[in-house]
Amino acid sequence: QGYAQRLLEHGDAYRCFCSAQTLEDMRVGQKERGEFAKYDRRCLHLNQSEIAGKLAAGQPSVIRLRMPDQHRFGFDDIIRGTVEMDSAQSDDQVLIKSDGFPTYHLAAVVDDHEMEITHVIRGEEWLSSTPKHIWLYQCLGWTTPRWVHLPLILNPDRSKLSKRMNDVSVESYLQRGYLKEALINFVALLGWHGADDRELYTLHELIEAFSLDRVNKSGAVFALTKLDWMNGQYIRSTDLTELCSLCQSSFTERCMDVSDQDKYRRVVDLARKYATLLPEIAAYAEIYYHTKSITDAEMELLRTESAQVVIATLYHLLQSLPRWEIPGFAPVIDQVISTTGIKGKIFYFPIRIALISQSSGPDLPLILNAMGREETLQRLRNALT
Repeated sequence: QGYAQRLLEHGDAYRCFCSAQTLEDMRVGQKERGEFAKYDRRCLHLNQSEIAGKLAAGQPSVIRLRMPDQHRFGFDDIIRGTVEMDSAQSDDQVLIKSDGFPTYHLAAVVDDHEMEITHVIRGEEWLSSTPKHIWLYQCLGWTTPRWVHLPLILNPDRSKLSKRMNDVSVESYLQRGYLKEALINFVALLGWHGADDRELYTLHELIEAFSLDRVNKSGAVFALTKLDWMNGQYIRSTDLTELCSLCQSSFTERCMDVSDQDKYRRVVDLARKYATLLPEIAAYAEIYYHTKSITDAEMELLRTESAQVVIATLYHLLQSLPRWEIPGFAPVIDQVISTTGIKGKIFYFPIRIALISQSSGPDLPLILNAMGREETLQRLRNALT
């Protein structure tokens, strides 16, 4: 209020008593005449007695900034270089509303000055308002900050990303299973690129590499497929202990007992190779904790003589395996193939159906390692009976 009063006293602002209907009629008439729609300053010419009379009568008013006539504003934008705008393109902006509260334009300038802001970094939709803000700084005798107008984030159809039409809440992406590191990396690359065109950065690397002069002028498309890919990369590179902590609640929700932490870590480490979002790890891992029903055709396959021979031979060799670890599984599988003379689909399909209730999946050594000795042998026994 104090700064607004100062502007009034110096003639850099004035009171306006026009009603909403008057302003609407004014805009309609200007548009019909093909003119630039702006306030026509009819209240600028009120004298002090007229203003005092209207205020005494309780007539509502706003305080407007008086923009200069025939003035060309030139300013340097770190991203866009030199920008020039004519004062004729700027309206006499309302600074204080009729309820006594300031608009963004006055509030932002005053707040930035009081906080000694050196760089104003904002979306390009504020570019057209910059002359008003520069004029406010000049009228109040303050040094203007450096201006940085960032490109907008766009939908794939290049319309502006809007919270009315899109999910733009950071929290919702975290709840859906995106890692915060992936979100930061993804958003940093919307409109910015490093000197070496890398796509994956740690936060520390972004801090070291980021510079405003490498921000693009054009808008950046929010491509969810790119975010999904990036999140998958982060899931695969995240420290396993941290990842297990992040996934534990989703395992519990699916009634998977993670008390055997060694198995839990093995399963998460395998499942993350196939996941894009955190909950997908638990969804994929369920085959290592719960048996699911199989089709009649898969049941018939398990009952064939060749399948029973393969499963029985594998069971007895694994039962006597001294150490349960990946390097020891390949020789066992080779020995089963050599002993039974069975290989290919009729070898692998029955084993996978017996272990994970589906004919496709990771390599057998990975399945055996993730499932663990006790659960593996139990499922093979079930398949034999």
